[in-house]
Amino acid sequence: MKGRQVIFSLVFLVLGFILTFSFRLTNGENEAADISTKQWERDLNLRNQIVEVEEKNRLLQKDLNANQETIQDIEKSFAEEEQIYFNMAEDAEKYRMYLGKVKVKGQGVEVRLSDGNYDPNEENINNYIVHEHHVFRVINELYISGASAISINGQRLKANSYILCNGPVIEVDGYQHPAPFVISAIGDADVMASALNLTGGVKDRLVNDNILFSLETKQEIVMEPIYGS
Repeated sequence: MKGRQVIFSLVFLVLGFILTFSFRLTNGENEAADISTKQWERDLNLRNQIVEVEEKNRLLQKDLNANQETIQDIEKSFAEEEQIYFNMAEDAEKYRMYLGKVKVKGQGVEVRLSDGNYDPNEENINNYIVHEHHVFRVINELYISGASAISINGQRLKANSYILCNGPVIEVDGYQHPAPFVISAIGDADVMASALNLTGGVKDRLVNDNILFSLETKQEIVMEPIYGS
């Protein structure tokens, strides 16, 4: 009996050990399965969050690109408006210069027209005097050659200036000037000088009319604005 009791005791002990080990192993596997399931759910949740954030970033980037294009369009519009205003200001300054409203200086030419040496054998002394049409020829050629401002004996011409011959003098806007007549013009000196000196041009015709003609280029000519007009 004692031997049997010992054997049964050992059997029951081993059986209890096996049952305990199996129970613990089963619980461990269940716990591992629970942990694995929770980890998977957490990973899935994180992936979904990442996808959602990436989608938001994509939409934000799209909005940013659209806003940048809008800003570029606005900047381009501002640049075009700035150029328009600059051109308008430049044109206004040019018109003020043509009207004689602003002081102007620059390179240019100076033309001197003097009465010719009178020949006593000639019956008509007017053939040796500078007349308004002689002055007109020079002025017209200077304007055609790009002169931006012209003066006669220091009196600046304006858009509606007039020149009249009154005996031995000429009148410019009502002011009388005796010979010699110094015509100053601001512009490209080389172009204006070349235009006046063309063969058969203004200079040759004036010389043929017994007018003393001289031309000088100037590095700087200054003309004051016309006041009170």
